[in-house]
Amino acid sequence: MIAAIDATPLTLPSGGLRRYTEELIRALNSEFPDDAIHPLSDQLTPPANPFDRRWWSIGLPRTLRRLRAQVFHGTNFAVPWLPVCPTVMMIHDISPWLDPTWHHAASQVRRRTPVQLRLNLATLVGTGTEAVKRQIIEKFHLDPSRVVVIPDAPAPHLRPPADPGPPPDRPYFLFLGTIEPRKNLPALIAAWRDLRRTHKNIDLIVAGRRRADAPPIEEEPGLTLTGEIPDEQIPGLLARATALVYPSHYEGFGLPVVEAMQCGTPVIASRDPALLEVANGAALHTDPETLRQTMQTLLDTPDLAKTLRAAGLRRAADFTWTRTARQTREAWQEAIARHTAH
Repeated sequence: MIAAIDATPLTLPSGGLRRYTEELIRALNSEFPDDAIHPLSDQLTPPANPFDRRWWSIGLPRTLRRLRAQVFHGTNFAVPWLPVCPTVMMIHDISPWLDPTWHHAASQVRRRTPVQLRLNLATLVGTGTEAVKRQIIEKFHLDPSRVVVIPDAPAPHLRPPADPGPPPDRPYFLFLGTIEPRKNLPALIAAWRDLRRTHKNIDLIVAGRRRADAPPIEEEPGLTLTGEIPDEQIPGLLARATALVYPSHYEGFGLPVVEAMQCGTPVIASRDPALLEVANGAALHTDPETLRQTMQTLLDTPDLAKTLRAAGLRRAADFTWTRTARQTREAWQEAIARHTAH
């Protein structure tokens, strides 16, 4: 099969979208070595032809024709404006349409994606959870058969380290992910401050890339902002944490949750439907009002932490990029069959 993939997310320094794109390409090349997988982006290799600089309307369709691509995989809410081959559009979540304060730079997605769906430019739509599939069908009035669920997976190298190093000087809760409005970090920091009244030695580490619209967070005693963490340091940081705390307002999948589970780290998460689905009983779920109490319960109940570690490891094993690659290729084959039938 000759397939083209939107590789633009690889220009991001970190985050779930970059992780999804790079791990998917790696797994597809490994699982299907006879396929020709072409990562394409005008931001990685700017077009020399001035016409092709109109990438989504001219440059990309011309490139797909030249490659004789049999399918295009849109990793980030978009497919070409000219239907030169079957397409699968990934809609990882519907957050751009839920709250305008969550995304400072999503206006193009908010405008473009609904139009492309109405014009049937996406042969199939893919997403990571059944919860978001239902949301997509309702939001965009799509036939359910046109939306397929292809779960993400934790990166294979994120495993419990053989030697996690010495225990931390002070125990800490950890947030790991892009720092942006949707992640609800003010609620986490408020809950941690309240917890420190009775557990003075518990710290909070906030690790991840700060987006331009991130809420203001100032360092204070016990609170550390690390910025981006190199991949090789993430397993140790997770393994030594009391828990990953992920109080997000809304998620499409929640990669940091399964990555923490795969490292044997207990997880406290919000009651977001996608997070409930992904964790499947292997995490503690809480509301902002009860977050502080949930964190305290985990601190005060070592057996609970042990149970969560074991449950998380079992749950994380359900997600692999091998499976994601195979399901993605099945979606491509379905898109090709539908395109041929029409």
